[in-house]
Amino acid sequence: MHPSQVLFPGAQQPVSLPVCDHYAGSEKLMRKSIALQQELGPVFDITLDCEDGASAGNEAAHAQLVASLVKSPDNRHRRIGVRVHDIGSPHFAQDVAIICSAAARELAFVMLPKVEGVNDVLHALETINNTCLAAGRHALPLHVLIETHGALADVWKIAALPQVESLSFGVMDFVSAHYGAIPGAAMRSPGQFDHPLVRRAKLEIAAACHAHGKTPSHNVTTDIKNPAAVADDARRAAQEFGYTRMWSIHPDQIRPIVHAMSPSVEEAGQAAQILLKAQAVQWGPIQHEGNLHDRASYRYFWCILQRAHAAGVALPPQAALWFAAGDSPSTSQ
Repeated sequence: MHPSQVLFPGAQQPVSLPVCDHYAGSEKLMRKSIALQQELGPVFDITLDCEDGASAGNEAAHAQLVASLVKSPDNRHRRIGVRVHDIGSPHFAQDVAIICSAAARELAFVMLPKVEGVNDVLHALETINNTCLAAGRHALPLHVLIETHGALADVWKIAALPQVESLSFGVMDFVSAHYGAIPGAAMRSPGQFDHPLVRRAKLEIAAACHAHGKTPSHNVTTDIKNPAAVADDARRAAQEFGYTRMWSIHPDQIRPIVHAMSPSVEEAGQAAQILLKAQAVQWGPIQHEGNLHDRASYRYFWCILQRAHAAGVALPPQAALWFAAGDSPSTSQ
């Protein structure tokens, strides 16, 4: 039996997404991002941005451009999503109508910003689902930005919604929402990892995601000219706060994020060895290098192996067979 069937019997596996979500708003940067995804493969997602990408008065034309890019043959991997305007904006419904009507089948997800609570998410889903169903797409995945007090208060309810597959933290809007009570230094490192209110928000989002099998996505690094800072932020977000995905706002940030947040070749190799040993004894307990392993640790190592595969990490040939076309059950919602 496939590891997914053995280790998650009768249950939905945690959502497995690429570790980097790259944002692009202008036509030039959107096309450049798509070309880079073609080069590197689907090791990162692209989010085409309508909220910050569209100039005032040009919202409809920008949405039409986004729809055409999503539908383009250049979207080879079907890993391009879109950030629409917030639900309180008059452009939200327009974004959904233009983009989802034209490209619902090709979209990877919709990112919803600035929600004030779970009711905003439910309202947005109603609009999105009605449009997508008419276009032949059922249950388009939704990603939600947690950047307000109300969204943080409802974060567990939002993470529990079946159609939601990822929550992102919007650190700059979150800090701004405190009207100067949190210093501006908390919008960047090291303050973003040290200030108690910001730490609390990051941890609450990650905990809610993992409790419901969703992907927590860490906020951007604003220092776009320092790859080392990006890599360090990604490492801390993953190792200290449990984030398995991070935003990029510049092409030079993609590779450091993918490298820092992906399992290493050594980690993937260890996971493969343990799982292959387990498979050989019909998934009963084993010893590996003097340590006992059973299905509790097998689930952990299977998640490591899935993340490694998604990031393009080389796997031992026997383990790679688990990800052969048609042999790996879907992990999406």
